[in-house]
Amino acid sequence: MPASIDLACGRCGTPCFRPWWRGRIAGSPAIELGCTAGASRPPLDKMVVEVVPVMISFLLAAVVLTADQGSAVQVRIPDEPGLKSVHVVWREENVPAFRAGDTWTTILGVDLDATPGRHPAEAVMIMGDGRVEKREINIEVSEKKFPVSRLTVSRRFVELSEADLERAGREAKETQTIYARITTDIVPDEPFIVPIPGATGRNFGVRRVLNGKPRAPHSGADLHAKTGTPVHATNRGRVVLAKSLFFTGNTVILDHGLGIDSLYAHLSRIDVKPGEMVGNGQIIGLAGATGRVTGPHLHWAMRVQGARVDPFSLVP
Repeated sequence: MPASIDLACGRCGTPCFRPWWRGRIAGSPAIELGCTAGASRPPLDKMVVEVVPVMISFLLAAVVLTADQGSAVQVRIPDEPGLKSVHVVWREENVPAFRAGDTWTTILGVDLDATPGRHPAEAVMIMGDGRVEKREINIEVSEKKFPVSRLTVSRRFVELSEADLERAGREAKETQTIYARITTDIVPDEPFIVPIPGATGRNFGVRRVLNGKPRAPHSGADLHAKTGTPVHATNRGRVVLAKSLFFTGNTVILDHGLGIDSLYAHLSRIDVKPGEMVGNGQIIGLAGATGRVTGPHLHWAMRVQGARVDPFSLVP
């Protein structure tokens, strides 16, 4: 997956250089560009750019990268003296970054139905003396071909009563309100993990046709699991929903900060309560077959600023 980099420094306007690749961070490459005016220019044939197709990490000046539909993009900005706070403007939302050591980090979501092409973002750096510096980011979204699944199921799974439709609509509004929030008091403190260690089932984005009628694309990953299998929090977070929903049965949603939410559906048992803080890997319930499903499994989904992303794109 190619990337093009504008090496003109956003601060001094000249082609200045630093070590541009720090190596792979959480399984992804990182670009480090900053102001080093006067440094010697390295041979161009030594500049090797590599980008993995799922989670992309980079430290930036002015950067153009590509990302697939339905993926997470990690932005890493080097700290510097006097830098007080950083946020990234993405899809008309201010997404905060947090500082860890000498780096500010945030994560942006590219929806599985995002329009292919260039999407602008902007890193806003607020200095202690009140100055505001900005860095341009452009994400080139590539179309991803998702498979189509055609199934014939019982009519009760596709034909809903008026009461069921009303309930499903009300619950959809509730979850959309959750996904629209960007909290700033918590951040992921460790790498994201798969909630059932070793579980498989990567069917994110599959276009489903039930009884000949197209349905919304599958917005999560179904992990194979028997009823009663422990389900672990994918990262530190706050429980913002823990109850039975029409489609997803017993459901837990965790808010991880930065506009990142994880959903765990069809549970046979819920072990957490709304408002509770849970740690990375903590058991939040047991897998099951509640809601509109034909058998036991865990439906695991991630939203990043409301965008539907492959949950595995967040896992190193």
